[in-house]
Amino acid sequence: MTIEEELFRKTKIDFDKISEYGFKKYKSLYKYSKNIMNNTFRVDIEINNDGIVKGKVYDLSFGDEYTNFRIEDSTGSFVGQVKDEFENLLKDIRSNCFTREAFIYEQSNRITKAIKERYGDEPEFEWEKFPGYATFRNGDSKKWYGIIMNLDKSKLGESSTGEIEIIDIKLEPNEIEYLLKQDGFYPAYHMNKKSWITVILNNTISDEKIMNLIDKSYSYTVTNKNRAKNEWIVPANPKYFDIDKALKENNTMMWKQSTDIKINDIVYIYVGKPYSSIMYKFKVIEVNIPYEYKDENLKMQRAMKIDLLTRYEKGKLSFNKLKDFGINAIRSQRYMPLTLSEYINKIER
Repeated sequence: MTIEEELFRKTKIDFDKISEYGFKKYKSLYKYSKNIMNNTFRVDIEINNDGIVKGKVYDLSFGDEYTNFRIEDSTGSFVGQVKDEFENLLKDIRSNCFTREAFIYEQSNRITKAIKERYGDEPEFEWEKFPGYATFRNGDSKKWYGIIMNLDKSKLGESSTGEIEIIDIKLEPNEIEYLLKQDGFYPAYHMNKKSWITVILNNTISDEKIMNLIDKSYSYTVTNKNRAKNEWIVPANPKYFDIDKALKENNTMMWKQSTDIKINDIVYIYVGKPYSSIMYKFKVIEVNIPYEYKDENLKMQRAMKIDLLTRYEKGKLSFNKLKDFGINAIRSQRYMPLTLSEYINKIER
């Protein structure tokens, strides 16, 4: 790893600040030069549009690039002084033009931000020996629902090498089996392979899909005292499925099934924009029905039959109202908070 790679790990560039610092743009590169050591050397720094930093040091007496400070076995106070001056300039650029990130790669940091927004949980770096490993745990139950790690790709059984970041997520065994047939999913690294799965964080899988899986993993960490027993909230997109139309002939319909829904469970369907409200309450009357979905993103090849119990007026159980009960997102099936269930039962009386 180069000096630049080491110093700028887990950072993100601010292009406005590098202009203020004195970098000039030349086509796709931002360039900056500074003389050091009483004008006997010049440091040239280049940053590309991806924020990759590269530097060179030139001996002004001879006009040649000076590279001795990059040789591991080089010794001597002079070589050390050149290296210190070079690193100090890079650190100053890092301090003034870059922001610190929790992880190395962009998707890892985007997922971390999404977790913070959804659950309010920060990554916890618990192992001094593995500074790139971080857990995400439910603030109430203290149980893990995700672990981000950095490792060499070969440790996942790949023939290629190179550092990557992954996240381990807890899921149902049958969903793990299905996902392992898809690119970007691997048997759980350092976790129980029957109940955890590894997801590579290199944009092979979309943020939305990963967050949907994290929602499921998070649901395992919710204690019974905080959730309504056998009650669920599931999202529906009105652009793709008209529930009222499906219920015209009778009050039952088929719906995609996931997690551990059972017969007699209660399912509340949250309809997205332009409604953004819980609109229906159903009772599950049949489960594990073989069903062929046309949409591959639905993942599970099974369905359940649900029977309509209640229709709610638009806005009565709006997303803004759900926030009062700790619901900040409904992107996939999730548990029903006990307090919200009690509130709904109260307004239904």
